[in-house]
Amino acid sequence: MKKHLIIIFLFVLSGITSLSGGNLWAYLTYATFDSPEGPYIETYLAVDAQSVVYNRLGDGNFQGTINILMTFKQNSEIKAFKKYELKSPVVADTSKRDFHFIDQQRFLLPNGTYEFEVQLSDQNKKAEVTPYSQSVTISYPQNKPAISGIELVKSYKRSEVTSEINKSGYDLVPYVYSFYPQTDSKLIFYCELYNMEKRVGEGEKYLLSYFVETLENNQRVKDLAKVKKETAKGVTAVLVDLNINNLPTGNYHLIVEAKDQQNQVIASRKLFFQRSNPYARLTIDDLADANPINSFVEKYTNIDTLREYVSSTFPISSGLEKNFMKGNLKTASLAVLQQYFLGFWQRMDPNNPEQAWLAYKYLVEVTEHNFGTPVKKGYQTDRGRVFLQYGAPNVRAERYNEPSNYPYEIWQYYSLPNQSNRKFVFYSPDMVTSDFFLLHSDAIGEIHNSRWQVDLRSRMYQTIDITDTQVINSWGDMQDDYWTLPN
Repeated sequence: MKKHLIIIFLFVLSGITSLSGGNLWAYLTYATFDSPEGPYIETYLAVDAQSVVYNRLGDGNFQGTINILMTFKQNSEIKAFKKYELKSPVVADTSKRDFHFIDQQRFLLPNGTYEFEVQLSDQNKKAEVTPYSQSVTISYPQNKPAISGIELVKSYKRSEVTSEINKSGYDLVPYVYSFYPQTDSKLIFYCELYNMEKRVGEGEKYLLSYFVETLENNQRVKDLAKVKKETAKGVTAVLVDLNINNLPTGNYHLIVEAKDQQNQVIASRKLFFQRSNPYARLTIDDLADANPINSFVEKYTNIDTLREYVSSTFPISSGLEKNFMKGNLKTASLAVLQQYFLGFWQRMDPNNPEQAWLAYKYLVEVTEHNFGTPVKKGYQTDRGRVFLQYGAPNVRAERYNEPSNYPYEIWQYYSLPNQSNRKFVFYSPDMVTSDFFLLHSDAIGEIHNSRWQVDLRSRMYQTIDITDTQVINSWGDMQDDYWTLPN
Protein backbone atom coordinates (compact mmCIF):
# COMPACT_ATOMS: atom_id res chain seq x y z
CA MET A 1 0.00 0.00 0.00
CA LYS A 2 1.13 3.53 -0.76
CA LYS A 3 1.63 5.53 2.41
CA HIS A 4 1.40 9.22 3.15
CA LEU A 5 1.65 11.48 6.14
CA ILE A 6 -1.50 11.90 8.16
CA ILE A 7 -2.19 15.47 9.16
CA ILE A 8 -5.51 16.43 10.70
CA PHE A 9 -6.05 20.17 10.28
CA LEU A 10 -8.56 21.78 12.60
CA PHE A 11 -8.74 25.19 10.98
CA VAL A 12 -10.18 27.78 13.31
CA LEU A 13 -12.06 29.77 10.70
CA SER A 14 -13.11 27.08 8.27
CA GLY A 15 -13.87 24.01 10.34
CA ILE A 16 -12.33 20.59 10.25
CA THR A 17 -10.31 19.37 7.30
CA SER A 18 -8.00 16.40 7.08
CA LEU A 19 -5.44 14.74 4.90
CA SER A 20 -5.21 10.98 4.69
CA GLY A 21 -2.08 8.94 4.95
CA GLY A 22 0.48 7.00 7.00
CA ASN A 23 1.05 7.13 10.73
CA LEU A 24 2.46 10.51 11.79
CA TRP A 25 -0.42 12.33 13.47
CA ALA A 26 -0.49 16.10 13.88
CA TYR A 27 -3.19 18.66 14.59
CA LEU A 28 -3.02 22.26 13.41
CA THR A 29 -5.10 25.37 14.07
CA TYR A 30 -4.45 29.00 13.33
CA ALA A 31 -5.72 32.45 14.29
CA THR A 32 -5.03 35.90 12.85
CA PHE A 33 -4.27 39.06 14.83
CA ASP A 34 -3.26 42.68 14.31
CA SER A 35 -0.29 44.45 15.93
CA PRO A 36 1.69 47.72 15.71
CA GLU A 37 4.08 45.90 13.36
CA GLY A 38 1.20 44.80 11.15
CA PRO A 39 -1.20 41.84 10.85
CA TYR A 40 0.05 38.35 11.55
CA ILE A 41 -1.11 34.75 11.52
CA GLU A 42 -0.33 32.46 14.42
CA THR A 43 -0.17 28.69 13.98
CA TYR A 44 -0.61 26.07 16.71
CA LEU A 45 0.63 22.57 16.02
CA ALA A 46 0.28 19.48 18.24
CA VAL A 47 2.08 16.26 17.33
CA ASP A 48 1.01 12.91 18.77
CA ALA A 49 4.16 11.56 20.44
CA GLN A 50 3.02 7.97 19.93
CA SER A 51 3.19 8.42 16.16
CA VAL A 52 6.81 9.63 16.18
CA VAL A 53 9.92 7.47 15.72
CA TYR A 54 12.38 8.10 18.57
CA ASN A 55 16.17 7.88 18.35
CA ARG A 56 18.40 6.97 21.26
CA LEU A 57 20.51 9.87 22.55
CA GLY A 58 24.04 9.65 23.92
CA ASP A 59 22.78 9.63 27.51
CA GLY A 60 20.46 6.68 26.88
CA ASN A 61 17.26 8.73 26.63
CA PHE A 62 15.15 9.06 23.48
CA GLN A 63 13.92 11.93 21.32
CA GLY A 64 12.02 12.38 18.07
CA THR A 65 12.42 15.08 15.41
CA ILE A 66 9.83 16.44 13.00
CA ASN A 67 10.82 18.42 9.91
CA ILE A 68 8.36 21.22 9.21
CA LEU A 69 7.94 23.55 6.25
CA MET A 70 5.23 26.25 6.31
CA THR A 71 4.79 28.60 3.37
CA PHE A 72 2.38 31.38 2.46
CA LYS A 73 1.93 32.10 -1.23
CA GLN A 74 0.08 34.57 -3.43
CA ASN A 75 -0.18 33.70 -7.12
CA SER A 76 2.53 31.04 -6.61
CA GLU A 77 4.89 33.65 -5.14
CA ILE A 78 6.20 32.85 -1.65
CA LYS A 79 5.44 35.72 0.73
CA ALA A 80 6.64 34.06 3.94
CA PHE A 81 8.00 30.70 5.00
CA LYS A 82 9.70 28.81 7.82
CA LYS A 83 11.64 25.58 7.57
CA TYR A 84 12.63 24.16 10.93
CA GLU A 85 12.97 21.11 13.16
CA LEU A 86 10.57 20.41 16.00
CA LYS A 87 12.13 18.33 18.76
CA SER A 88 9.97 16.16 20.97
CA PRO A 89 10.44 16.11 24.74
CA VAL A 90 13.18 13.74 25.85
CA VAL A 91 11.84 10.48 27.31
CA ALA A 92 13.59 7.68 29.16
CA ASP A 93 11.03 5.03 28.15
CA THR A 94 9.50 5.04 24.65
CA SER A 95 6.50 3.06 25.88
CA LYS A 96 5.43 6.14 27.84
CA ARG A 97 4.51 8.55 25.05
CA ASP A 98 0.84 9.18 25.70
CA PHE A 99 1.07 12.94 25.12
CA HIS A 100 1.20 15.62 22.43
CA PHE A 101 3.95 18.19 22.08
CA ILE A 102 3.12 21.71 20.94
CA ASP A 103 4.69 24.17 18.50
CA GLN A 104 3.62 27.78 17.93
CA GLN A 105 4.77 30.12 15.14
CA ARG A 106 3.99 33.66 14.01
CA PHE A 107 4.13 35.08 10.47
CA LEU A 108 3.87 38.81 9.78
CA LEU A 109 1.80 39.20 6.62
CA PRO A 110 -0.05 42.14 5.05
CA ASN A 111 -3.81 42.00 4.57
CA GLY A 112 -4.73 39.63 1.77
CA THR A 113 -5.61 36.07 0.85
CA TYR A 114 -2.86 33.44 0.93
CA GLU A 115 -2.39 29.79 0.12
CA PHE A 116 -1.08 28.32 3.36
CA GLU A 117 0.91 25.12 2.71
CA VAL A 118 2.26 22.78 5.37
CA GLN A 119 4.66 19.85 4.99
CA LEU A 120 5.60 17.60 7.90
CA SER A 121 7.89 14.59 7.95
CA ASP A 122 9.46 12.37 10.58
CA GLN A 123 13.24 12.77 10.38
CA ASN A 124 13.75 9.21 11.59
CA LYS A 125 11.43 7.51 9.11
CA LYS A 126 11.34 7.35 5.35
CA ALA A 127 7.90 8.24 4.04
CA GLU A 128 6.43 10.23 1.18
CA VAL A 129 5.62 13.79 2.25
CA THR A 130 2.14 14.97 1.36
CA PRO A 131 1.76 18.76 1.50
CA TYR A 132 -1.53 20.25 2.58
CA SER A 133 -2.76 23.67 1.54
CA GLN A 134 -5.55 25.89 2.79
CA SER A 135 -6.68 29.33 1.70
CA VAL A 136 -6.51 31.87 4.54
CA THR A 137 -7.53 35.51 4.58
CA ILE A 138 -6.08 38.27 6.75
CA SER A 139 -8.19 41.42 6.91
CA TYR A 140 -7.59 44.20 9.44
CA PRO A 141 -8.36 47.62 7.88
CA GLN A 142 -6.71 50.47 9.78
CA ASN A 143 -9.83 52.55 10.29
CA LYS A 144 -12.53 49.91 10.77
CA PRO A 145 -13.53 47.89 13.85
CA ALA A 146 -12.53 44.22 13.75
CA ILE A 147 -12.19 41.19 16.00
CA SER A 148 -9.12 38.98 15.81
CA GLY A 149 -9.23 35.25 15.35
CA ILE A 150 -10.33 33.33 18.43
CA GLU A 151 -7.52 31.40 20.08
CA LEU A 152 -8.58 28.47 22.24
CA VAL A 153 -6.44 28.29 25.37
CA LYS A 154 -5.44 25.32 27.48
CA SER A 155 -3.99 27.35 30.35
CA TYR A 156 -2.74 30.84 31.09
CA LYS A 157 -0.75 32.81 33.63
CA ARG A 158 0.32 36.41 34.13
CA SER A 159 3.76 37.25 32.75
CA GLU A 160 5.54 40.43 31.69
CA VAL A 161 8.22 38.51 29.77
CA THR A 162 7.99 39.03 26.02
CA SER A 163 7.62 35.75 24.15
CA GLU A 164 5.70 34.19 21.30
CA ILE A 165 3.09 32.81 23.69
CA ASN A 166 2.59 36.12 25.53
CA LYS A 167 -0.32 38.40 24.72
CA SER A 168 -1.56 41.33 26.78
CA GLY A 169 0.49 40.33 29.82
CA TYR A 170 -0.49 36.65 29.79
CA ASP A 171 1.36 33.54 28.71
CA LEU A 172 -1.24 31.55 26.76
CA VAL A 173 -0.76 27.82 26.19
CA PRO A 174 -2.87 27.03 23.10
CA TYR A 175 -5.58 24.38 23.02
CA VAL A 176 -5.00 23.02 19.53
CA TYR A 177 -8.19 20.98 19.14
CA SER A 178 -11.82 21.91 18.44
CA PHE A 179 -13.14 18.96 20.47
CA TYR A 180 -13.83 19.04 24.20
CA PRO A 181 -14.24 15.61 25.85
CA GLN A 182 -16.28 14.98 28.97
CA THR A 183 -13.16 15.32 31.12
CA ASP A 184 -12.81 19.00 30.15
CA SER A 185 -14.92 21.33 32.27
CA LYS A 186 -13.63 24.64 30.89
CA LEU A 187 -13.45 26.38 27.54
CA ILE A 188 -10.95 29.23 27.64
CA PHE A 189 -10.53 31.62 24.75
CA TYR A 190 -8.62 34.77 23.88
CA CYS A 191 -9.25 37.40 21.23
CA GLU A 192 -8.65 41.09 20.59
CA LEU A 193 -10.94 43.92 19.48
CA TYR A 194 -9.49 46.64 17.28
CA ASN A 195 -10.47 50.21 16.40
CA MET A 196 -13.78 50.33 18.25
CA GLU A 197 -13.23 54.05 18.86
CA LYS A 198 -13.34 54.59 15.09
CA ARG A 199 -17.04 53.68 15.18
CA VAL A 200 -18.36 54.86 18.56
CA GLY A 201 -15.80 57.49 19.54
CA GLU A 202 -12.78 57.47 21.85
CA GLY A 203 -13.81 56.67 25.43
CA GLU A 204 -17.44 55.96 24.50
CA LYS A 205 -19.22 52.77 25.56
CA TYR A 206 -20.11 49.80 23.41
CA LEU A 207 -21.44 46.31 24.14
CA LEU A 208 -19.18 43.27 24.07
CA SER A 209 -21.00 39.93 24.06
CA TYR A 210 -19.86 36.36 23.82
CA PHE A 211 -22.06 33.31 23.76
CA VAL A 212 -22.35 29.69 22.69
CA GLU A 213 -25.05 28.62 20.27
CA THR A 214 -25.99 25.32 18.67
CA LEU A 215 -24.72 24.69 15.15
CA GLU A 216 -27.98 23.19 13.90
CA ASN A 217 -30.49 25.91 14.77
CA ASN A 218 -28.54 28.80 16.35
CA GLN A 219 -30.10 28.31 19.76
CA ARG A 220 -28.19 30.12 22.51
CA VAL A 221 -27.07 28.01 25.44
CA LYS A 222 -28.24 29.26 28.81
CA ASP A 223 -25.48 30.20 31.26
CA LEU A 224 -22.94 30.46 28.42
CA ALA A 225 -23.77 33.99 27.31
CA LYS A 226 -22.60 37.31 28.68
CA VAL A 227 -22.93 40.96 27.70
CA LYS A 228 -20.88 43.75 29.24
CA LYS A 229 -20.03 47.36 28.51
CA GLU A 230 -16.56 48.21 27.28
CA THR A 231 -14.83 51.54 26.71
CA ALA A 232 -13.80 52.12 23.11
CA LYS A 233 -10.04 52.25 22.49
CA GLY A 234 -7.46 51.05 19.96
CA VAL A 235 -7.06 47.49 21.30
CA THR A 236 -9.14 45.58 23.84
CA ALA A 237 -7.94 42.16 24.96
CA VAL A 238 -10.55 39.54 25.90
CA LEU A 239 -9.63 36.47 27.94
CA VAL A 240 -12.63 34.41 29.04
CA ASP A 241 -12.97 31.23 31.07
CA LEU A 242 -16.30 29.44 30.39
CA ASN A 243 -17.62 26.59 32.53
CA ILE A 244 -18.87 23.91 30.11
CA ASN A 245 -19.35 21.23 32.73
CA ASN A 246 -23.09 21.05 31.96
CA LEU A 247 -22.82 21.56 28.20
CA PRO A 248 -24.28 18.44 26.51
CA THR A 249 -22.83 16.54 23.59
CA GLY A 250 -23.23 18.49 20.37
CA ASN A 251 -21.87 20.83 17.72
CA TYR A 252 -21.57 24.48 18.69
CA HIS A 253 -20.35 27.91 17.68
CA LEU A 254 -18.55 30.25 20.04
CA ILE A 255 -19.43 33.79 18.95
CA VAL A 256 -17.91 37.11 19.95
CA GLU A 257 -19.73 40.31 18.97
CA ALA A 258 -19.32 44.04 19.46
CA LYS A 259 -22.41 46.28 19.22
CA ASP A 260 -22.89 50.01 19.36
CA GLN A 261 -25.37 51.72 21.67
CA GLN A 262 -28.10 51.30 19.05
CA ASN A 263 -27.54 47.54 19.30
CA GLN A 264 -26.09 47.36 15.79
CA VAL A 265 -23.34 44.77 15.27
CA ILE A 266 -20.00 46.50 14.73
CA ALA A 267 -17.84 43.37 14.36
CA SER A 268 -18.15 39.66 15.03
CA ARG A 269 -16.13 36.45 14.99
CA LYS A 270 -17.29 32.84 15.09
CA LEU A 271 -15.52 29.58 16.00
CA PHE A 272 -16.81 26.01 15.63
CA PHE A 273 -16.24 23.40 18.34
CA GLN A 274 -17.61 20.03 19.43
CA ARG A 275 -18.46 18.75 22.87
CA SER A 276 -18.84 15.19 24.19
CA ASN A 277 -20.66 15.05 27.51
CA PRO A 278 -23.11 12.11 27.52
CA TYR A 279 -24.00 12.44 31.19
CA ALA A 280 -25.27 16.02 31.00
CA ARG A 281 -29.01 16.08 31.62
CA LEU A 282 -31.57 18.71 30.71
CA THR A 283 -35.20 19.08 31.71
CA ILE A 284 -38.17 20.53 29.91
CA ASP A 285 -37.58 23.76 31.84
CA ASP A 286 -34.25 24.17 30.07
CA LEU A 287 -35.74 24.03 26.61
CA ALA A 288 -39.34 25.08 26.52
CA ASP A 289 -41.61 27.50 28.30
CA ALA A 290 -44.33 27.53 25.64
CA ASN A 291 -48.02 27.31 26.49
CA PRO A 292 -49.78 24.80 24.19
CA ILE A 293 -53.29 26.04 25.05
CA ASN A 294 -54.98 27.46 21.92
CA SER A 295 -51.94 26.54 19.83
CA PHE A 296 -51.72 24.13 16.91
CA VAL A 297 -50.26 21.36 19.10
CA GLU A 298 -53.37 21.29 21.30
CA LYS A 299 -55.06 19.11 18.69
CA TYR A 300 -52.36 16.43 18.99
CA THR A 301 -53.93 14.36 21.77
CA ASN A 302 -52.62 10.90 20.87
CA ILE A 303 -49.40 10.53 22.84
CA ASP A 304 -47.93 7.88 20.51
CA THR A 305 -48.48 10.10 17.48
CA LEU A 306 -46.95 13.06 19.25
CA ARG A 307 -43.94 11.00 20.31
CA GLU A 308 -43.42 10.07 16.67
CA TYR A 309 -43.69 13.71 15.60
CA VAL A 310 -41.17 14.77 18.24
CA SER A 311 -38.85 11.91 17.30
CA SER A 312 -38.94 12.94 13.63
CA THR A 313 -37.34 16.29 14.54
CA PHE A 314 -34.16 14.53 15.68
CA PRO A 315 -32.21 15.25 12.44
CA ILE A 316 -32.65 19.02 12.79
CA SER A 317 -32.37 19.20 16.57
CA SER A 318 -29.49 20.67 18.51
CA GLY A 319 -27.42 18.64 20.93
CA LEU A 320 -29.48 20.05 23.79
CA GLU A 321 -32.74 19.00 22.17
CA LYS A 322 -31.44 15.56 21.29
CA ASN A 323 -30.35 15.21 24.88
CA PHE A 324 -33.88 16.02 26.03
CA MET A 325 -35.43 13.49 23.66
CA LYS A 326 -33.07 10.72 24.70
CA GLY A 327 -33.84 11.25 28.35
CA ASN A 328 -37.55 12.14 28.27
CA LEU A 329 -39.28 11.02 25.07
CA LYS A 330 -40.48 7.65 26.37
CA THR A 331 -41.58 8.86 29.81
CA ALA A 332 -42.82 12.41 29.28
CA SER A 333 -46.53 13.10 29.65
CA LEU A 334 -48.73 14.35 26.82
CA ALA A 335 -48.70 17.87 28.30
CA VAL A 336 -44.91 17.95 28.49
CA LEU A 337 -44.57 16.68 24.92
CA GLN A 338 -47.03 19.31 23.70
CA GLN A 339 -45.05 21.99 25.49
CA TYR A 340 -41.74 20.76 24.11
CA PHE A 341 -43.06 20.36 20.55
CA LEU A 342 -44.56 23.85 20.49
CA GLY A 343 -41.38 25.34 21.94
CA PHE A 344 -39.27 23.57 19.32
CA TRP A 345 -41.22 24.99 16.39
CA GLN A 346 -41.47 28.43 17.95
CA ARG A 347 -37.68 28.47 18.06
CA MET A 348 -37.55 27.37 14.43
CA ASP A 349 -40.10 29.96 13.24
CA PRO A 350 -41.47 32.39 15.85
CA ASN A 351 -43.87 33.94 13.33
CA ASN A 352 -45.54 30.78 12.04
CA PRO A 353 -44.49 27.65 13.94
CA GLU A 354 -47.35 25.53 12.57
CA GLN A 355 -46.44 26.24 8.96
CA ALA A 356 -42.80 25.40 9.72
CA TRP A 357 -43.89 22.06 11.19
CA LEU A 358 -46.17 21.19 8.26
CA ALA A 359 -43.43 21.99 5.74
CA TYR A 360 -41.01 19.79 7.66
CA LYS A 361 -43.62 17.03 8.06
CA TYR A 362 -43.89 16.87 4.27
CA LEU A 363 -40.12 16.42 4.00
CA VAL A 364 -40.28 13.64 6.60
CA GLU A 365 -42.80 11.86 4.37
CA VAL A 366 -40.55 12.32 1.34
CA THR A 367 -37.66 10.91 3.36
CA GLU A 368 -39.72 7.91 4.41
CA HIS A 369 -40.61 7.17 0.80
CA ASN A 370 -37.04 7.45 -0.46
CA PHE A 371 -34.88 6.18 2.39
CA GLY A 372 -37.06 4.15 4.76
CA THR A 373 -36.02 0.53 5.34
CA PRO A 374 -37.82 -2.49 6.83
CA VAL A 375 -36.23 -1.73 10.20
CA LYS A 376 -35.79 2.07 10.19
CA LYS A 377 -37.92 5.10 9.57
CA GLY A 378 -36.60 7.29 6.77
CA TYR A 379 -35.54 10.06 9.17
CA GLN A 380 -33.60 7.50 11.24
CA THR A 381 -31.31 6.59 8.34
CA ASP A 382 -28.13 8.50 7.58
CA ARG A 383 -29.31 9.57 4.14
CA GLY A 384 -32.64 10.68 5.59
CA ARG A 385 -30.95 12.63 8.36
CA VAL A 386 -28.65 14.46 5.94
CA PHE A 387 -31.56 15.17 3.58
CA LEU A 388 -33.65 16.67 6.40
CA GLN A 389 -30.75 18.61 7.91
CA TYR A 390 -29.28 20.06 4.72
CA GLY A 391 -31.94 19.60 2.05
CA ALA A 392 -31.67 17.77 -1.25
CA PRO A 393 -28.11 17.57 -2.62
CA ASN A 394 -27.20 19.51 -5.74
CA VAL A 395 -25.58 16.38 -7.16
CA ARG A 396 -26.31 12.76 -6.21
CA ALA A 397 -24.04 10.11 -7.73
CA GLU A 398 -25.40 6.56 -7.29
CA ARG A 399 -23.04 3.61 -7.79
CA TYR A 400 -24.50 0.26 -6.83
CA ASN A 401 -22.66 -2.25 -9.06
CA GLU A 402 -18.95 -1.47 -9.14
CA PRO A 403 -16.65 -4.53 -9.22
CA SER A 404 -14.78 -4.00 -5.94
CA ASN A 405 -16.78 -1.46 -3.94
CA TYR A 406 -19.84 -1.82 -1.80
CA PRO A 407 -22.88 0.00 -3.21
CA TYR A 408 -22.41 3.70 -2.49
CA GLU A 409 -23.68 7.20 -3.12
CA ILE A 410 -21.81 10.50 -3.10
CA TRP A 411 -23.84 13.63 -2.43
CA GLN A 412 -22.51 17.07 -3.20
CA TYR A 413 -23.80 20.37 -1.82
CA TYR A 414 -22.64 23.52 -3.53
CA SER A 415 -23.41 25.53 -0.41
CA LEU A 416 -24.08 24.80 3.26
CA PRO A 417 -24.23 27.29 6.15
CA ASN A 418 -20.76 28.91 6.39
CA GLN A 419 -19.39 26.26 4.00
CA SER A 420 -19.16 25.58 0.29
CA ASN A 421 -18.69 22.50 -1.90
CA ARG A 422 -19.22 19.81 0.75
CA LYS A 423 -19.66 16.10 0.06
CA PHE A 424 -21.06 13.02 1.79
CA VAL A 425 -20.22 9.38 1.06
CA PHE A 426 -22.85 6.76 1.99
CA TYR A 427 -22.40 3.01 1.56
CA SER A 428 -24.33 -0.20 2.14
CA PRO A 429 -21.99 -2.83 3.64
CA ASP A 430 -24.68 -5.42 4.42
CA MET A 431 -26.21 -5.22 0.90
CA VAL A 432 -29.52 -6.55 2.29
CA THR A 433 -31.55 -3.84 4.04
CA SER A 434 -30.96 -1.07 1.45
CA ASP A 435 -29.73 1.11 4.30
CA PHE A 436 -26.79 3.34 3.42
CA PHE A 437 -24.54 4.48 6.25
CA LEU A 438 -22.57 7.72 6.25
CA LEU A 439 -18.96 6.70 5.66
CA HIS A 440 -17.23 10.06 5.22
CA SER A 441 -17.88 13.77 4.79
CA ASP A 442 -15.83 16.96 4.63
CA ALA A 443 -18.65 19.05 6.14
CA ILE A 444 -18.19 20.70 9.52
CA GLY A 445 -19.47 18.56 12.38
CA GLU A 446 -19.82 15.39 10.28
CA ILE A 447 -17.98 12.06 10.36
CA HIS A 448 -14.53 12.40 8.82
CA ASN A 449 -12.93 9.10 7.82
CA SER A 450 -9.55 9.27 6.11
CA ARG A 451 -9.89 5.52 5.37
CA TRP A 452 -13.20 5.82 3.55
CA GLN A 453 -11.84 4.47 0.26
CA VAL A 454 -10.30 1.48 2.05
CA ASP A 455 -13.55 0.76 3.91
CA LEU A 456 -15.58 1.16 0.75
CA ARG A 457 -13.44 -1.44 -1.01
CA SER A 458 -13.26 -3.86 1.92
CA ARG A 459 -15.92 -5.89 0.13
CA MET A 460 -13.11 -7.37 -1.96
CA TYR A 461 -9.83 -6.27 -0.35
CA GLN A 462 -8.82 -6.39 3.29
CA THR A 463 -5.90 -4.66 5.00
CA ILE A 464 -4.36 -5.35 8.38
CA ASP A 465 -2.63 -1.98 8.55
CA ILE A 466 -5.09 0.45 10.13
CA THR A 467 -3.02 3.41 8.90
CA ASP A 468 -3.58 2.55 5.23
CA THR A 469 -5.76 5.15 3.56
CA GLN A 470 -5.01 4.64 -0.12
CA VAL A 471 -6.34 1.95 -2.45
CA ILE A 472 -4.93 0.48 -5.62
CA ASN A 473 -6.81 1.57 -8.73
CA SER A 474 -9.23 -1.11 -9.83
CA TRP A 475 -11.01 -1.34 -13.17
CA GLY A 476 -14.57 -0.08 -13.06
CA ASP A 477 -14.38 1.57 -9.63
CA MET A 478 -15.18 5.26 -9.86
CA GLN A 479 -15.13 6.57 -6.28
CA ASP A 480 -12.18 8.92 -6.92
CA ASP A 481 -13.90 10.48 -9.93
CA TYR A 482 -17.21 10.97 -8.18
CA TRP A 483 -15.57 12.38 -5.07
CA THR A 484 -13.48 14.81 -7.11
CA LEU A 485 -16.24 15.80 -9.50
CA PRO A 486 -19.52 13.90 -9.18
CA ASN A 487 -21.80 14.25 -12.19
